[in-house]
Amino acid sequence: MRFVLKQFAVVLGLLGLWSSAAARAQETGGHVVLVLPFENRSGNPSLSWIGDSFPDTLGKRLTSVGFLTLSRDDRAFAYDHLGLPEGFKPSRATAIKIAQQLDANYIIIGSFNVTQLSGAAPDGSSSADATATESISIQAQVLSVDDLTLSAPVQGGANLNHLFDAENSIAWKVAHVLDPHFNIAEQTFLAAPGAVVLPAFEDYIRGANAATPEERLQRLKAAVALAPDYAAALLALGKEEYAQHDYTSAATALVKVPPGDRVALEANFYLGLARFNSANYPGAETAFSFVAGRLPLPEVVNDQGVAMSRQGKDAVAVFQRASQADPSNEDYHYNLALALFRRGDTVSAARETEAALKLKPEDKDAVDLRVRLATVPVGTRLTANDDSSFAPVERIVRAYSESSYRQAAFQMDQMRVARLATLPPAERLAENVQLGRDYLSQGLLPEAEGQFNAALEADPRSAAAHAGLAQVREMSGQTEQARKEARMSLQIQPNATAWVILGRLDYAANALNLSTGDVIQALQLEPTNPGALALRQVLIQHGQSIP
Repeated sequence: MRFVLKQFAVVLGLLGLWSSAAARAQETGGHVVLVLPFENRSGNPSLSWIGDSFPDTLGKRLTSVGFLTLSRDDRAFAYDHLGLPEGFKPSRATAIKIAQQLDANYIIIGSFNVTQLSGAAPDGSSSADATATESISIQAQVLSVDDLTLSAPVQGGANLNHLFDAENSIAWKVAHVLDPHFNIAEQTFLAAPGAVVLPAFEDYIRGANAATPEERLQRLKAAVALAPDYAAALLALGKEEYAQHDYTSAATALVKVPPGDRVALEANFYLGLARFNSANYPGAETAFSFVAGRLPLPEVVNDQGVAMSRQGKDAVAVFQRASQADPSNEDYHYNLALALFRRGDTVSAARETEAALKLKPEDKDAVDLRVRLATVPVGTRLTANDDSSFAPVERIVRAYSESSYRQAAFQMDQMRVARLATLPPAERLAENVQLGRDYLSQGLLPEAEGQFNAALEADPRSAAAHAGLAQVREMSGQTEQARKEARMSLQIQPNATAWVILGRLDYAANALNLSTGDVIQALQLEPTNPGALALRQVLIQHGQSIP
């Protein structure tokens, strides 16, 4: 895939994790999916934005359960290389060429139609306000690029106001076509985060696909005004404001993206750049460090070092990580040379300068640095008080490749799966359960369910895994399934988590006496359990007596 093996090797080099398991993960195939915009069969061109929304929603949902979906930028790359215009509607043969250009294994194609509900009077309106009287029907198919077969259609539909649910349902059905062993519940997909009111969703999709900066900004601001916590729209708005050099507004939008959201890493990279351009170097360092600590792409690690250097901090170790991970980038060698010179290590600085010049001999800054290093005594420190004719600065990377990030993150997930497969069942179980809990804490329900299912594959009698699955079912509105999993967990081993889940379910059913008994059981097992204590307080306020 484009860039993926290089980026994966770079990330693993930074993490020090290159191993046979990682190498096997690189070779994992059959998971790369290209979702094309769906065909608008409504006869209303103003609804074409709905077709553009399918790659966004299906891509996010399939990514959440382990597929690598290609982005709009990936499609633009392929269109450009094939000489296709923006907005081109490819035939099936052309779609295969696009997928082959991107090394995709599958293509998702489809169509939709929007019609008036029975008994509703059509008024010709295309605004989202009229959607309560409209329904959408959707059809999707999976085209295998590897063996050139086309699946039977999967279909779905809903009131147009529930477009997000309809698209999530289609994504769930498509996942079953891609992987017949797929075992995430449909309701978990429907309850996954990201739903917003339809007008905000429309403004976001239209804004993300708009042809002019003015329309992009207008639409994205409208989306955020309607849904202030809309992470995807906040990211897109912040990136657009950054592109228009409005760094203060960009930082204001980007800092609102929750740290647990899927787009938080990209948001924090641009937040770091926006703060850097506003000379808020401590804030920039914080943002870059957030990203580097979770996915240490070399450009992020480099920029963390640059922000540190602007504050007068020693960034040698950080620049070394970037340079060692991607030794083919002359800027990383140059930045490391400057950091070493500031430390007074002129010998090592000269060596890194030569490495930079070997990669780019015409680099005037590096040539000037070599000359300066050759004329100063060994051990000289580069300081801010040097004469103004020589005032070099470290170079920041301003381009963030979402595609490279997604590919690297996917490959790291594959590496983790490969590593887990080599562990003894007890250790694999513990890691799966902990990962599931981590995802639950972020509200990432499909990801959490996948981890708890994997834990149960390692040990079907894991009380912790059944309790985790019970919580997923509770959070996705599957009440009876949640009760079943909680009771299964308690049959295997008494635990506070399962009792608290039953307590909340009984409270929601207005069975206060039963809920009280559940809380008492939980507190006997774990007196400081936060969920049990919170529910205890609620029950006391309803007149229940709990010691």
